[in-house]
Amino acid sequence: MGSNFSEKAAFLWSVADLLRGDYKQADYGKVILPFTVLRRLDCVLEPTKNQVLQEYESRKNSGIADLSPFLLKVSGQKFYSVSRFTFSKLLDDPPHIRQNLESYLGDFSENARDVFERFRFGEQISNLDSKNLLFMIVQKFATIDLHPDQVPNEEMGLIFEELIRRFAETSNETAGEHFTPREVIRLMVNILFVADDEALSKPGVVRSLYDPAAGTGGMLSVAEDYLREHNPDMRLTVFGQELNDESYSICKADMMIKGQDPNRIVSGNSFTQDGFPHDKFDYMLSNPPFGVNWKKIQDVVKNEHERKGYGGRFGPKLPCVSDGSLLFLLHLLSKMRPAKEGGSRIGIVLNGSPLFTGDAGEGESEIRRWILENDFLEAIIAMPTNLFYNTDIATYVWILSNRKSPERKNKVQLINAVDLYAKMRKSLGKKRNYLTEENIREITRVYGEFENKGNSKIFDTQDFGFRKITVDRPPAPGKTVKVKKGQKPYDPDLRDTENVPLKEDINEYFEREVKPHVPDAWINEEIRDAKDGKVGKVGYEINFNRYFYVYKPPRPLEEIKADLKAVESRILEILKQVTD
Repeated sequence: MGSNFSEKAAFLWSVADLLRGDYKQADYGKVILPFTVLRRLDCVLEPTKNQVLQEYESRKNSGIADLSPFLLKVSGQKFYSVSRFTFSKLLDDPPHIRQNLESYLGDFSENARDVFERFRFGEQISNLDSKNLLFMIVQKFATIDLHPDQVPNEEMGLIFEELIRRFAETSNETAGEHFTPREVIRLMVNILFVADDEALSKPGVVRSLYDPAAGTGGMLSVAEDYLREHNPDMRLTVFGQELNDESYSICKADMMIKGQDPNRIVSGNSFTQDGFPHDKFDYMLSNPPFGVNWKKIQDVVKNEHERKGYGGRFGPKLPCVSDGSLLFLLHLLSKMRPAKEGGSRIGIVLNGSPLFTGDAGEGESEIRRWILENDFLEAIIAMPTNLFYNTDIATYVWILSNRKSPERKNKVQLINAVDLYAKMRKSLGKKRNYLTEENIREITRVYGEFENKGNSKIFDTQDFGFRKITVDRPPAPGKTVKVKKGQKPYDPDLRDTENVPLKEDINEYFEREVKPHVPDAWINEEIRDAKDGKVGKVGYEINFNRYFYVYKPPRPLEEIKADLKAVESRILEILKQVTD
């Protein structure tokens, strides 16, 4: 086997050749993924296998109920196996391959067994056995060495991602729901940690990192690699939650192999079964699914919002049920350490809608209002399109913190990085572009310099706010309208609204922008903001494109005419060829 991860992924994928005909394409992953994880664990445990078996034999009749601490110590890992089997030994007894493999799985520590139960691996073993494929599959996997000395953790992560991407292609699923391109994570990790480089370089530093939509664990792995590279003495404890069983299994197995506590990777829906309800974290990273409808969990979320308010996770208001992106953001913000205890930093990938959807007073606008009025938003980076495997829509990285540096207080930095990318030689799904190391350094530099120039713009938090005032006019002569007692008669057909920037006085704005055009209009002072009670409803939106729009004048008329004449000539030439 070569050292290139794609070669190893191709080898593992070639198991599909054995499954063809007996399995549907969409089900290949149900066999190949758990077998890859099992082979990885098998290789990791091999060096200490005999010592673990000796320890087990010497203690199994000692009367000690839980031998785990002893066996974990000898294995040198966060998991162990007391089975006499390995992949090669399973091949010594072909007639009993199924029973022996099931016995092998049953002799792993509980955390590893959980991984295979989530894969529903037992069903696949039974199925493969009934089709006389089991021995051939085990034989195939026995030929590849997946020990970390041969396949480092980062390379193993890339192999899993490549396998998942291929399965997603064959089964028309969305691979992007399971993982984020590594270079995007590296950028987010750089920006998240760059402000803390000095603190993170001290010996004995311990920090925590959390991802509520962990997928296969890419965010957690890249962050851990970054910190180990910068300070081998520091310790990062990682926490993750994942809804998809297969992704959860891969993430948990990966963390076990890396020496992280596998109990800190939990399964389930972060909104309805928060795996870490009482925990706060130093850092948080996430790429939640875009535009996911949350109707199925609506009752639970609404109940928490109404019952707990700001004491829960969804205090400000709830977004539209068709898109749960901002729920993830609120969930992360609720996990911040108090600023006096060191605070937190958050990086999250979102699509464009959280920037501007929702009118003044509506859920999305109220969430943005709460974030900006509490000064949590540090920066938003507009990313190049076609970076992700399953979408070509515009994406943005939000950076948030409750411990901003002094110069960033009450400021927000917008970075336009849409042109900072390189083309891939070969597309992977919808991923046609990638970030080079130079691109990552450049975006990180622009963020770090915090200057108002070029593709970086600095705003006050209030610059994104406006007060939506209602403008009324009297009805036309002879037109009767119904109004409440004591209310000034107005024509509902002529009613209009104006968005007045928060930094402006609404009366001055009205006199300047409205009165000259409609002298009989007035501001309806009955329509007020629910929060501050003042005239007009407060709204917040971040119209990214407006701030970076560059006017391009049209080409000279003579140039356009010349182009049209050339096209006309070509058409006449083609017609002439057809008629001759």
